Amino acid sequence: METKICIIGLGYVGLPLARLFSTKYKTVGFDIGQRRVDTLMSGHDSTLEVSDELLQSALRNGFICTTDIEAIRDCTIYIVAVPTPVDKNNNPDLTPLYGASEIVGKVIGKGGIVVYESTVYPGVTEDECIPIIEKISGLKFNEDFFAGYSPERINPGDKLHTVEKIKKVTSGSTPEIGKKVNEIYASVITAGTHLAPSIKVAEAAKVIENSQRDINIAFVNELSKIFTRMGIDTQDVLEAASTKWNFLPFKPGLVGGHCIGVDPYYLAQCAQRYGYNPEIILAGRRMNDGMGEYVANQVVKLMLKKGVQVLGANILILGFTFKENCPDVRNTKVVDIVKALKEYNLNITIYDPWANPEIAKEEYGIEIINVLPKARYHALVLAVAHDEFLELNINSLLLDNYVIYDVKGIYDPAIIDGRL
Repeated sequence: METKICIIGLGYVGLPLARLFSTKYKTVGFDIGQRRVDTLMSGHDSTLEVSDELLQSALRNGFICTTDIEAIRDCTIYIVAVPTPVDKNNNPDLTPLYGASEIVGKVIGKGGIVVYESTVYPGVTEDECIPIIEKISGLKFNEDFFAGYSPERINPGDKLHTVEKIKKVTSGSTPEIGKKVNEIYASVITAGTHLAPSIKVAEAAKVIENSQRDINIAFVNELSKIFTRMGIDTQDVLEAASTKWNFLPFKPGLVGGHCIGVDPYYLAQCAQRYGYNPEIILAGRRMNDGMGEYVANQVVKLMLKKGVQVLGANILILGFTFKENCPDVRNTKVVDIVKALKEYNLNITIYDPWANPEIAKEEYGIEIINVLPKARYHALVLAVAHDEFLELNINSLLLDNYVIYDVKGIYDPAIIDGRL
């Protein structure tokens, strides 16, 4: 039977993967968002992960995107790439994963393979998702259909480390299926693949990747707080320490997005289910989750020290997305800076040329602008290191007595008042 691949979920992860697979296999992209599908079929990706040129070339060569479940019924491999967020209490929200599994259950046929890419804790694929497919399809797991897990490693906004250039971990529900899943990915991933011995191992590998980064960033965030009290520039300390060959060059900052700021909670809940309280993982999360409020308080302290009137002051925040040169606002921690500053009754303007104001308003109830107004401010907070912000004439934006706080450490230290 000819291999036909369906990617379920056409976001930052699913679309680049679907486009890549379409270069070698018949590929269909499925998404429940009609507007998203219509935009993609017109040849444009609003996430900017796939260029219009590459997307339009794929469409000309037969790649299609659809919301019609009947259009994916004849696929042989289903790859699930839907979000796995946390709820307001930081508990894993598997709702999108359950919904995708239901869709697979309605269309998968005998001999079919479902591969999950969404980040989960060990056991979710086989214990949570597969039973849904079995129930809806009436098929028996590892007899009538099979599964695999290949964790996504997409880095939004990164045009150097694209999906085919990042080594891929693969796995299967049987040794034979593991080899088959690995072969499919290896046929398009130029960086190579690593076949894990089981689905649970692959799940665990993914969730610790970002947990490790989270903990390392939490450590340098704590260092930043310590050195700030001591009057020492943290960036200078890290630069000096980095001269040692085995020093890990992590930098302090806001930790948001759909991976690093979320995945540790998945691992933590899994550990707690097994009766273990993960102290280091959760301590790192607490540290990083508090950095937005910390930045806001530091800005206000600097304003008071310089005699800048705080009540009613005009503050400009540069950047709203969770990272630089990317329109992704999922789990952005700039929101925490905004919320904390609002408690001081400040007039806040948020400028981000990358973010979609409609999405920011819908998701967070926050107004942002894409065009900088001709106004002057008492304080400026550089929250995201978009390239455009390096070209700004900072002096033209500020009043005579002002404060500049550089969260990302991209400006000349001589012109700023504080940074992490």
